[in-house]
Amino acid sequence: MTTNGLLQIALFFIVLVLLTKPMGAYMKKVFEGEKHTLSSPLGWLERIIYRVCGIDPAQEMRWTTYAFALLAFSVVGMVFSYVALRAQSLLPFNPQGFGTKEMAPDLAFNTAASFTTNTNWQSYVPETTMSYFSQMVALAIHNWMSAASGAAVAIAVVRGFSRREVNSLGNFWADVVRVTLYVLAPICLVYTLFLVASGVPQNFSPYVKATTLEGVAQTIAMGPVASQEAIKNLGTNGGGFFNANAAHPFENPTPLVNFIQMLSIFLIPAGLTYTFGKMVGNAKQGWAIFAAMSIMFFAGVGVAYKYEAAGTPGLVKAGVQTAATETQSGGNMEGKETRFGIANSALFATVTTDASCGAVNAMHDSFTPLGGLVPLINIMAGEVIFGGVGAGLYGILMFAVIAVFIAGLMVGRTPEYLGKKIEQFEVKMAILAVLVLDASILGFTMLGTNLSLPPGATSQTFTEAQAADEAKLPPLAKWNHVNSSSPSNYYGATYNNVNNSGAHGFSEILYAYTSATGNNGSAFAGITANTPYYNVTLGLAMIIGRFLMIVPLLAMAGKLAQKKFVPASSGTFPTDSGTFVVLLIGTVILVGALTYFPALALGPIVEHFQMNAGKVF
Repeated sequence: MTTNGLLQIALFFIVLVLLTKPMGAYMKKVFEGEKHTLSSPLGWLERIIYRVCGIDPAQEMRWTTYAFALLAFSVVGMVFSYVALRAQSLLPFNPQGFGTKEMAPDLAFNTAASFTTNTNWQSYVPETTMSYFSQMVALAIHNWMSAASGAAVAIAVVRGFSRREVNSLGNFWADVVRVTLYVLAPICLVYTLFLVASGVPQNFSPYVKATTLEGVAQTIAMGPVASQEAIKNLGTNGGGFFNANAAHPFENPTPLVNFIQMLSIFLIPAGLTYTFGKMVGNAKQGWAIFAAMSIMFFAGVGVAYKYEAAGTPGLVKAGVQTAATETQSGGNMEGKETRFGIANSALFATVTTDASCGAVNAMHDSFTPLGGLVPLINIMAGEVIFGGVGAGLYGILMFAVIAVFIAGLMVGRTPEYLGKKIEQFEVKMAILAVLVLDASILGFTMLGTNLSLPPGATSQTFTEAQAADEAKLPPLAKWNHVNSSSPSNYYGATYNNVNNSGAHGFSEILYAYTSATGNNGSAFAGITANTPYYNVTLGLAMIIGRFLMIVPLLAMAGKLAQKKFVPASSGTFPTDSGTFVVLLIGTVILVGALTYFPALALGPIVEHFQMNAGKVF
């Protein structure tokens, strides 16, 4: 760890703090329908949208109607994307001639589910799979839709705490229009122009054929990159225009762009904490949430930076195994861009997994075991360390309900939060949302691990001759082979679709389902996920992680909105204090540790001890 690296992390956080209050105050005005900076120049457009779409912004919705609108909005968008991806050969802006060969049914399902749920997991190589039309319309449209719907849900949940004795949580369609028109669009316009000025492409040109100085032919991908980059980061989506994502010089050309990208990922989630405080009538409540998120953020980036800077002991140098105590000079630079270095790679990895974004400027699979443990834990925490657009706020409020319930048990009185009694129904809904995530991550990981290999086997490769005798194949390899549109793709592949054996191979499977369920989208990319089994199960995990978490929280908010306000008394636990911040952090850690520690012990933790004993994967 260097002073320069620590100063860069400190600078990032200082700028974030300075932006949080003005951003949060502005969004409060937007969602409350108050007069704000863009009301006059864009208000006419908002009114036209309402008129054309038949929306009455004053018509309030019960939580059931709000949830139905969200689900209908998402289902229609997902079906549209699936059809567009399958039909990309018939659609315009396809100079490379990509078609159904590149986009099989299982991959189209996975991709449509991924972008609909704000996950942006990519089981494909974008520049060799997707047409410009697919990138801009079938996929990037969800960067707007999923971010807007996530923010709308967060505000609906906040209304559950701020409103008294009502049956409504606002209007989903009005919330989506307002956040898109007044927050996402204007920022992305300026952001896109900045990226273009910094060297990010924005064109529809065919791919460029070039010859290198060594005389080797090279194909350089083009496309409307800058506009997609802006909403990809601001909307915490993360899906890159190129396979290398934010490590690609066309997506992330300079250290300044890298810094702005990280800020844009946290901008709306951080601002929403202040929005929350203003909407419930006590800004301190928002700052308490912000403080809890910030402490967990610093813990994560500190661990990641420390262990990446320390490097990996026991490496092979010139064919000679070094001593287990000898570490890399200069830290672990494997899988990192020299333009950004270790500090900015560790910071970016922490930010993108704190915020359920999934954009990466380094290979998480190449991190040290404990360095890679940080992104994994960040996602397992449930999108609460700033989190995705909207998802971070409603996620941390879920844990706040659990925290005040625990505090109530400790003092023997009915728990209260923001003047609302937290009773049986609210706790059940919060716990249900937690359990949905846990069951998806651990359940799918168990299936993926146990179906991957025959009993007692390590990673093995199956040949065409072995595949012909399908009775001898392990279940997952057999399923992939039988259901593949091109079975030959699996000859020479490992049974378990991971490139590493042992603890690291297990971590690759665990990370995949954690990322999918947490709607993050990053990966330990050693896993070969573009198979029918993984495409289908990862797609289901994304849908579960998004919608089966949101619905219980909307139900909780609907119930809270109906309750009377309870004035604070001498026995009321203050939720804008340092004590509450500690309790909230402790609740997040306790729930995560009780749920995931055994799985983490089998993966990155045991791999760390093996590394120090001289064994690396």
